[in-house]
Amino acid sequence: MTAYTKTLILGTAQWGWTVSKSEAFQLLDAWLLAGYRHIDCATNYPINRNPADFRAAEKILQEYIYAHGMKDLCITMKIGSLDNLRSPEVNLAPSFVQMVTEEYLRVFDSNLACAMFHWDNRDQFAEIHASLEALNRLQLEHGIRPGLSGIAHPEIYAAANADLGLSFDIQLKHNILQSDFERYSTLNTQQSTVNGQQSMVNGHHFYAYGNNAGGVKLEAPYPTDSTFLARGGQPEKVAPLLEKISALLPVWNTAFVRPPVKTMNHIGLIFAGFHPGLSGILLGVSSVAQLRETLDFWRNFEVFDYSDVFSALKKILLPA
Repeated sequence: MTAYTKTLILGTAQWGWTVSKSEAFQLLDAWLLAGYRHIDCATNYPINRNPADFRAAEKILQEYIYAHGMKDLCITMKIGSLDNLRSPEVNLAPSFVQMVTEEYLRVFDSNLACAMFHWDNRDQFAEIHASLEALNRLQLEHGIRPGLSGIAHPEIYAAANADLGLSFDIQLKHNILQSDFERYSTLNTQQSTVNGQQSMVNGHHFYAYGNNAGGVKLEAPYPTDSTFLARGGQPEKVAPLLEKISALLPVWNTAFVRPPVKTMNHIGLIFAGFHPGLSGILLGVSSVAQLRETLDFWRNFEVFDYSDVFSALKKILLPA
């Protein structure tokens, strides 16, 4: 799989919060016009600690779909969270999983492609296995692909999936400051025994989110209302890494004839796009201008090779 052929997914985490309904509709217009169909949403989006906005993102998406009569989208719905207060409370009991997913089937119809467990901190094998059995039934009955995101114990999930052999869509954080890819290694190398036959589970698809590293900027200073500072980022902590990247930019941008690498968004797209284990990237864009700039740079991967940048980034990462 080359970088350009990987799947891009439009994120909705800010919809109903920093992205208004009107702006979200404009993003969808631009997304669909560009030929893309994958969209990611969650019951608890936006996670802005305002109970009045619980499920606001999905309602915006639903309104757009109904208004345009959409039938060919590929929507992932992350389920389990009971509020948008950033609390760890989830409900992934089999009956709840079945009920919520069937509700989303009624809401999104053929547009629903994946039901994804969200923020599961459980460590009990039997509970996790029962939840996975519910996903298995939904896949068998409705063709809904099972998914995982923010799972605390991937190794227990791998063990619980051994007799089911489910192939998951897995979302994980991956950027130059933090990558959870290795944390899911037990799923990536999983053996399955179904009906007495042992085989590798090769159908897992891994998708990166957070590729902009929480709003890190190549050039300081940060405005007081910047996303990076709002999320508790410490500029002095990441400064050594950014200095190394800035020093390499002239090399990257003169060694080959190709569009230059200019922003952290470009860096993030390269770091995820050229990772051999990732199937795609979730884009958390908040404006049409940002979306178009991202897609413009992504299209470069169809023609130009940036694997040297990816290799260099792997060598200079800060230790975890």
